[in-house]
Amino acid sequence: MVDISEKPVTVRTATASVKIRMSPQTAKAIAEGKVPKGDVLACAQVAAYLAIKKTPELIPLCHPIPISGAEVQFDLRPEEGLLRIEVTVRCAAQTGAEMEALTGAAIAALTVYDMCKGIEPGIVIEQLQLERKSGGKSGEWNRG
Repeated sequence: MVDISEKPVTVRTATASVKIRMSPQTAKAIAEGKVPKGDVLACAQVAAYLAIKKTPELIPLCHPIPISGAEVQFDLRPEEGLLRIEVTVRCAAQTGAEMEALTGAAIAALTVYDMCKGIEPGIVIEQLQLERKSGGKSGEWNRG
């Protein structure tokens, strides 16, 4: 692991997003709460929070950080067959929260897939990416 003992503790924020493409019928079933496994978005939200907390257990060289807050937002567009998930993680630490945000978004997307695969196994998870981060020596970064 990288030695971060000399780095100052600063407030850091990271936001990641992921897109999930599906048929409009599947997206409509999510919106209407008609997926047989239950409330897809509520389950994906809880899964994201659990993943954020477990990130250092899953990513071998990732430092554990004290999570100050986390937010999961969904943008479901049934007519387009698109669900966009955005996860923001905040902490006061010596290293950033990018991996926690990315892991939260990825696991939320995988949870959506798991809950909907029975009605549409061809769902596509795409474009997992860091959107923005702040804090630390590098300061602000935004994806264009």
